[in-house]
Amino acid sequence: MTKLSIIIPSYNTCQLTLECLKRIHLTFTEKNVEVIVIDNNSSDNSIFEIKDHFPEVKLIKNSENRGFAAAVNQGIKIARGEYLLLLNTDAFAHQ
Repeated sequence: MTKLSIIIPSYNTCQLTLECLKRIHLTFTEKNVEVIVIDNNSSDNSIFEIKDHFPEVKLIKNSENRGFAAAVNQGIKIARGEYLLLLNTDAFAHQ
């Protein structure tokens, strides 16, 4: 069972998102953590970079910028964790 779902809305923050995901990967080493990124129609290659570097991440690609709250709600709908953690792309996990 998934214990923790980490939800990250993103819009044109490719490098920040990659750093955020890197820190999550280093901090949360348990297998019972899922990461969900909701991309609000970024034009900075975020989708390709995330898929390339973090293929295990669940990725939702919106065809328009639906806004922060809508992106969070999309993540919550597919989350399977007992607990939810909402992160902005500029929030970095630490041990």
